Amino acid sequence: MYTGKTIFSQLMNFLPMYEFQKCVNRYQGNYKVKHFSCLDQFLCMAFAQLTFRESLRDIETCLRSMKNKIYHMGIRSRVSRNTLSNANEKRSWRIYGDFAQVLMNIARDLYAGEEFSLKLNETVYALDASIIKLCLSIFPWAYFQKGHAGIKLHTLLNLRGNIPSFVMVTRTQISDHDILDELILEPGAFYIMDRGYIDFSRLYMLHLSLVYFVIRNRCDIKWHRLYSRFVNKSTGLRCDQTIVFTGRYSGKDYPEKIRRICFFDSENKIHLDFLTNNFRLPALTIARLYKCRWQVELFFKWTKQHLRIKKFYGTSENAIKTQIWIAISVYILVAIVKKRMNLKLNLYTILQVLSVTAFEKAPFADVFTNPNVPEIRDEQLLFMF
Repeated sequence: MYTGKTIFSQLMNFLPMYEFQKCVNRYQGNYKVKHFSCLDQFLCMAFAQLTFRESLRDIETCLRSMKNKIYHMGIRSRVSRNTLSNANEKRSWRIYGDFAQVLMNIARDLYAGEEFSLKLNETVYALDASIIKLCLSIFPWAYFQKGHAGIKLHTLLNLRGNIPSFVMVTRTQISDHDILDELILEPGAFYIMDRGYIDFSRLYMLHLSLVYFVIRNRCDIKWHRLYSRFVNKSTGLRCDQTIVFTGRYSGKDYPEKIRRICFFDSENKIHLDFLTNNFRLPALTIARLYKCRWQVELFFKWTKQHLRIKKFYGTSENAIKTQIWIAISVYILVAIVKKRMNLKLNLYTILQVLSVTAFEKAPFADVFTNPNVPEIRDEQLLFMF
């Protein structure tokens, strides 16, 4: 009979605790704290994510019912909903934002060798943003348009393994293209974006930084064709041109030549117009690269369905961001464990198994290698791992 650590404790053992403590010290998270440290807060919120708790009272009830086990889970303090609520309201969300970035860097290295649908040696990123809707009467600080409230989640997704490389949580008033200033650019990589990121001065900055971008064009942009290349229209391509911008601002902000590719999507019956600063790849490959951008849309859909970021345990901006960052940290941690332990199940199945075995005492790998555990298939979301 196995008498070791619980499944939850074994999962948390994969956390880089030295890096976590550095994040806590950076923002003085434990300053004048006698009980319920930042680690206790993180573990309670991680438990809530893994077991799908709906409220602070729900978290308190579940953990208190297992009071003989929570010490061995790493939670050293008595769990109280008031204490947890106060921690979420007052302790800086940046502690958990920085720690999530540490986990992203670890995961990026682990998944660097993952296969990509297109045969490219370069790294490919998809950049997009999604609004998490909130109730205006409860979150008045998150107002963004008449009768609505929300917070925006900006994500740069590495398409090799579908691992986030950059995440930023902002108010909805922040424009999508402003996030381009926050990115640490990787020379030689491809950045795939929708037309909401069109800002020619920033696109030119990407070009000067020796990165490639593929972005959907807008119909109101003025340009002049310099010359065209032959395309095979049976593949869906309509044109492959070299152009320059002639608009008052676009021509000034992006003074160099750029490539324009038109593609007809016969499946959805729409014409797509792309801009890119890459003149080397075939036009059809550029069009297929943009199609891969849909992975970031599926990522947003997956996270909203399977992480606790639709019902929140607090009402302040700090509490909301704390919950979102810890949810992202748990997601990345499970992805790291999946890779390190070479688990064959998809991420959705692993999360479902963890949700019902958190307090079980069994070898971690045995829980997922048991032949009686079927893989739960979600046909629309199987792209994740």
